[in-house]
Amino acid sequence: MRTLLFLTLAVLLLLAGCATEEDAGSAGPAGASTSLGAIDGDRIAAADTEAGSWLAHGRTYDEQRFSPLRQIDSSNVGDLGLTWHYDTEGTRGHEATPIVVDDRIYLTADWSVVHVIDARTGQQIWKYDPEIAPEVGRIACCDVVNRGVAVWKGRVYLGALDGRLIALNADTGEVDWQVQTTDPEKPYTITSAPRIAKGKVVIGNGGAEFGVRGFITAYDAETGDQVWRFYTVPGNPSEPFEHPELEEAVKTWTGEWWVVGGGGTVWDSMAYDPDLDLLYVGVGNGAPWSRTLRSPGGGDNLYLSSIIALRPDTGELIWHYQTTPGDNWDYTAVQHMVLADIDIDGEPRQVIMQAPKNGFFYVLDRATGEFISAEKYVTVNWASHVDPDTGRPVETREGNYDETPRTILPSPIGGHNWHPMSYSPDTGLMYIPTIELSLIYALDSGFNYNSRSMNLGIDLSAIPNLLGEMPAPPSYGALKAWDPVEQREVWSVQHLGVYNGGVLSTGGNLVFQGTADGQFAAFQADDGTELWRVAVNVGIVAPPISYTIDDEQYIAVLAGWGGAAIVDAGVSAAATYENPGRLLVFKLGGEAAMPAVRAKRQKFLAPAPGGSMTAQERAGQDLFHKHCATCHGILAVSSGVISDLRQSSNRVHENFDEIVRDGELAEQGMASFADVLEEEDVDAIQAYLSMREAQDKAAA
Repeated sequence: MRTLLFLTLAVLLLLAGCATEEDAGSAGPAGASTSLGAIDGDRIAAADTEAGSWLAHGRTYDEQRFSPLRQIDSSNVGDLGLTWHYDTEGTRGHEATPIVVDDRIYLTADWSVVHVIDARTGQQIWKYDPEIAPEVGRIACCDVVNRGVAVWKGRVYLGALDGRLIALNADTGEVDWQVQTTDPEKPYTITSAPRIAKGKVVIGNGGAEFGVRGFITAYDAETGDQVWRFYTVPGNPSEPFEHPELEEAVKTWTGEWWVVGGGGTVWDSMAYDPDLDLLYVGVGNGAPWSRTLRSPGGGDNLYLSSIIALRPDTGELIWHYQTTPGDNWDYTAVQHMVLADIDIDGEPRQVIMQAPKNGFFYVLDRATGEFISAEKYVTVNWASHVDPDTGRPVETREGNYDETPRTILPSPIGGHNWHPMSYSPDTGLMYIPTIELSLIYALDSGFNYNSRSMNLGIDLSAIPNLLGEMPAPPSYGALKAWDPVEQREVWSVQHLGVYNGGVLSTGGNLVFQGTADGQFAAFQADDGTELWRVAVNVGIVAPPISYTIDDEQYIAVLAGWGGAAIVDAGVSAAATYENPGRLLVFKLGGEAAMPAVRAKRQKFLAPAPGGSMTAQERAGQDLFHKHCATCHGILAVSSGVISDLRQSSNRVHENFDEIVRDGELAEQGMASFADVLEEEDVDAIQAYLSMREAQDKAAA
């Protein structure tokens, strides 16, 4: 059953309308004054001269996530122990990369809350809560997460879930300035970490599934004034184009894509090369997902699913490369991008590397965008290969779901999602948190645009009825060591869960990764031998970092499972234990006890779909999977981060319509769905849930 449910896991990208009550902001004890005033582009570019810090999102502008520190190495990593932990008091997904500067740690938790912590002791210095309205959680496709802050010249910069870019005083946490980067009347969100280059804070956004038009914007780091904005897809061609690059892009679109926005949101990855003066930006999927509905006359639909190289001063496009022309599967190119200098065919090349959702590992020339190579790093059936002459994927019959539902790999969660990979210049290998997973794609022939619902062009309500009919390929996650020159797997470690943490490699011949089932482990970088493992009993999706204080090396990682797979019915610690957000910090000889995690009561079983249903129950099943499953799970089987509705209390059942349509629990993040559900619809959903509860109790 777990394998069958994993076929639909990509649906979980679509988190909507489910949340727990956010924490109130508070100020902690005053700490020593920081020297963030000295953080600028020169210092970040020279990050290797202070390897004990973690100055930027990927540690360095090239985003390699490799720490040269080697005090902890393959010979002594078995002596690692917890030295302290910090509780964020959050209970949803924790995805941030901590920034470490001058003995302070800067991180974000769920709901975009910023925490500043003493890196020696774990004592809170200050905390900032942007007080996100709980109903914003309904339009956050992939949990109320945040991937971290940026620091620059005395300020801490936060991209908040509600679309604000906020500059905080690094010493006090007070707001210096803030700007609304998105139209608040449209369903945009921000979950990514800002990047700063040449005094400009660059931030994108999410929301493609709800029908928005993607763009990325640069703001003056000192004043918050907008410097430039680059739209990733053209708008209505009857109106003037915002910049000349769109005049070429519009030639690759047909139909009336602008009605649904087109998509192309920049919701995560960036990298910067100060020598070439190029800012690299990953662009997301189309809206709707189906290109047949989005651009019925065909076309590549630039700049969807592309890597674009921009001038950071002006936003001018220098080159682009599209990984998935005419994206039809939610195959974003927003996944982590890494810059490196490597030898290919005996010649040194300046490359940019990416393992996007579509399942191919790409190596491009980062100066020109020239295609160098691409090979499958996970199972792929939508395309046979990438043509070496054109750099375009060669699509297969199995990838076309226009006429009949298809089981397609990878799923919309991708062969690799946002979780950062890491490149070690010592081994020459890329370490990728991969995903083996499929989705049943079925075209939504009755598609109608609604800005308060998901606009996929995929019929999610058809999936439960197809689960027992479609083939069930493997479903698991793995840590893979990949040779980017020979384009081959060197070693792989398979995990129980699908949706695992980001990766850190170090000069100690080590690779660190956390897992969905609440483990944190170290592997030998050259051959994958497991050297150390500790049970933390909280699922991990965030990437680890390393830093030093007083010549002592630390390894730190945020725990708190969630994100796109928040209702994963498979292996996750959240299914068994509570899900407290916490920063865990380790060192050699650490002797602190691992903090306890409270176990949950036993969950019901999940029988296979099928069996007789009344007309009302079947209608409720369809409505549930259209509007509710993205938080509460396929077949109402939740991972535990969000409420399992098969275990609803009598009070919930008695007040079901008030909760769903009147917004009785809006302050806890359960926004009203009265705009898309009538009273009889809610009755049908409740009937379906009662049936599922009875099924599972009978099977227990």
